[in-house]
Amino acid sequence: MEKRTGKASGSGDPRVRLEAVADAFEAGDFEGALGQVEGLLSDAPELPEALHYRAAALTELGRLEEAGRAFGLALKAAPEDLEILLGAADCLVCRAGEDREAVEEGLELCARGKRLAQREQDVEMLYEFLLLEGMGLNQMGECEQALVSLDAALGHMPRSVDARLERGIALFELCRFDDARVAFEAVLKDMPDEPWAHHYLGLMAERRGDEKEAKKRFARAQALVPEEFPPPVALGEAEFDRAVEDAVKALPQHAKQYLDNVTIAVEDIPSDEDLLGQDPPLSPSILGVFRGTPVGERSVTSAYDHLTASIVLYQKNLERFAKTREELIEQIGITVMHEVGHLMGLDEDDLWQRGLD
Repeated sequence: MEKRTGKASGSGDPRVRLEAVADAFEAGDFEGALGQVEGLLSDAPELPEALHYRAAALTELGRLEEAGRAFGLALKAAPEDLEILLGAADCLVCRAGEDREAVEEGLELCARGKRLAQREQDVEMLYEFLLLEGMGLNQMGECEQALVSLDAALGHMPRSVDARLERGIALFELCRFDDARVAFEAVLKDMPDEPWAHHYLGLMAERRGDEKEAKKRFARAQALVPEEFPPPVALGEAEFDRAVEDAVKALPQHAKQYLDNVTIAVEDIPSDEDLLGQDPPLSPSILGVFRGTPVGERSVTSAYDHLTASIVLYQKNLERFAKTREELIEQIGITVMHEVGHLMGLDEDDLWQRGLD
């Protein structure tokens, strides 16, 4: 967040107090910054800069629900302040985890910010909104549109490592692996210690069957940011199969009835055939897939539809997804239920509403 200063008239001057808040914020003392800015807001409750600092401090402290409300107050006080808009959008897109509704709201703020930045001819802020928009679209699985935003961002800042990295992620998610590999290798030329570039190059090496290269890349990413890339939770083949069997047994009875003659299998990672069988393609990081025709769409005259249905779980993707053994077991159950949902004819929106995305 940019530190704003102004002419001070004394220790009680809001600008002097904002300076102290800014110093605490930049030093990483977010609790201290929050305490000081709340004191300032008790005297100047509608000061936009103070409202912004409060929202930003709450965001850094992980108090996201409060931060959302605080950004709402800041935007009410200064609806066309580009920095407040960007902070609010960033909180929604980058801090909200798997909350699709929050990301959608953040994308709406990005669109608003782009319009204002274009009107004010603020190229730097326009770039920031385009980059954030690309990140949000990637999270929503709208990777083709993400490429449009990221290419526009790079049109303003051609050497941006962040935009080129996010563009590589979009290419990977679209299964354009050769293009993605070139993109990530180019990122590493400018920033050799970019952990996500190493991680994605490891994923692509794994897909090529180059286990030595994959192991090297994964180890590099883990060494750089161990909190982001903990060692995968590995289960032996027999133990993983038992977890799948237990997940099937735990299905509600109304779901089990659809599993007659449906094969349930485990593979390491998705094949190109599985990923490219849809347009747009499936993500290479999917945890499972349903192959076949959903029950409600089957032809009454075709036994083939029924006999070819199968559910596949991808063990390496699941093991990378989970942080603990308990989380892995739980996610195996969720993934089985998710794919049975597809078998029953539910789409991704239906599954998301049921908490099975």
